Amino acid sequence: MLSRLATRSLQEARPVVLVRATSTTAVRAAEERDEVNFPRPVRPVDPGKVRLGFIPEEWFQFFYPKTGVTGPYVFGVGLTTYLCSKEIYVMEHEYYSGLSLLIMAVFAVKKFGPSLGQSLDKEIDAIEHDWRNYRDESIQGLKDSVEQEKAAQASAQGESMLFDAKRENVALQLEAAYRERLATVHAEVKKKLDYQLETANVKTRLQQKHMVDWIVSNVKASITPAQEAASLKQCIADLKGLAPKVA
Repeated sequence: MLSRLATRSLQEARPVVLVRATSTTAVRAAEERDEVNFPRPVRPVDPGKVRLGFIPEEWFQFFYPKTGVTGPYVFGVGLTTYLCSKEIYVMEHEYYSGLSLLIMAVFAVKKFGPSLGQSLDKEIDAIEHDWRNYRDESIQGLKDSVEQEKAAQASAQGESMLFDAKRENVALQLEAAYRERLATVHAEVKKKLDYQLETANVKTRLQQKHMVDWIVSNVKASITPAQEAASLKQCIADLKGLAPKVA
């Protein structure tokens, strides 16, 4: 019964943690709560102080203003005496069994409590460390995602300039291809014109040669042997007449 009373006392002395309903709307924290003047309640890590192993310190603080320092002890002893004297609390065989279990529990708590508490604290610290690492890694991953998104946006903005440069390069390539084809057409036309000119020149030279040959042959045919001999004599005479002048 004392164990049940101690458990009930500890449950009643357990600090009350206020739970705020989380709103589903996107409201800023500054507009939702004044964190400076009204900070959020923090759940204590260690339990509250107790006296005699199971009586909360708050009970003693409640009696001090009214009864003084000895008031809580007098109240506890008087209440126990009253319950036992009126046989409201009967000390049967279960009482002594509970008393034995209480002594064993106190011994176990005093003997093994610190080491067990340290091991449990280490496990809790390890779990909390893992949670904090997971939280930090998640935050860092989100930050990296934001930076990657910003880089992607900057890259997308740069791609517009790249597309403009590619369009300009394509326009230059088209202009170069157009000029190359224009030069090819010019060269082909020039070749054809040169061919026509050369054909006309060859035809003219052939006509001139034929005409000269025809005139020479007709002139030769019209000269008689007597005219040729007279012309030859005249040429010799002219040469003789020029010889003294040259001498």
